[in-house]
Amino acid sequence: MNRIARTFSSLREKGQKALIVYVTAGDPSLEATAAIIPALVEAGADLVEIGIPFSDPLADGPVIQAASSRALAKGARLDGILEMTKALRERLPDLPLVFMTYYNPVLQRGLTRFCRQAKEAGVDGLIVPDLPYEESGPLLREASAQGLALIPLVAPTSTEKRVEAICSSAQGFVYCVSVTGVTGMREKLDQELGRLVQTVKKHTSLPVVVGFGIACPKTAAEVAQLADGVVVGSAVVKLLGEGAVEEALALVRSLAQVLHARCST
Repeated sequence: MNRIARTFSSLREKGQKALIVYVTAGDPSLEATAAIIPALVEAGADLVEIGIPFSDPLADGPVIQAASSRALAKGARLDGILEMTKALRERLPDLPLVFMTYYNPVLQRGLTRFCRQAKEAGVDGLIVPDLPYEESGPLLREASAQGLALIPLVAPTSTEKRVEAICSSAQGFVYCVSVTGVTGMREKLDQELGRLVQTVKKHTSLPVVVGFGIACPKTAAEVAQLADGVVVGSAVVKLLGEGAVEEALALVRSLAQVLHARCST
């Protein structure tokens, strides 16, 4: 059983939901990212998404776009991120680590080489939001060969037929996008979110998590009634970008308190 499956299994046994925290690698520096991830885990994060900064992050809203721009301006590049991740793996041997990246950096590095280097760095899975299911075969094969989970996204606009197809090759967990739009903090959940999660659960036994727009314990608690986990990105990235590290850790602690309370679903 890999780290992702082991973590979700452990949480399920305890009646808890997963808190997945996204950070942009290299914002404000790779050293800072390497320091904050163990602190996020100490605060309650169960899995960490390491965002590889990209110049055209089309799935991301202004907060993560700005973080990516700052990281690139400070010189964050894939080789350095791989080195940082490898060092993190030595410090956090049990933590599931996932790269969130766009397809261009993967393609530029070469699918085989990217997957091999990610595996060597200790990564457990990949999320590539701009890679359509229909074109994911080559990366799926390379990732699988390395034991990496290629984690798919489904959106509120996904038809059931498409959800079924996506779930047929899903690995790790299925990522439900809560809104039709980019990442960012929102006041309310989409009323159709419950239907989307149930449709995904109908077609896979993998854990189902919800991301995009989750920014506070209240919303996380609502999602916890539907899904197996919550992804929080922009709210944490915003605070870290402002240098408000303690506030970011406090937010993660408050989210973990809600998600790690024993849930009835």
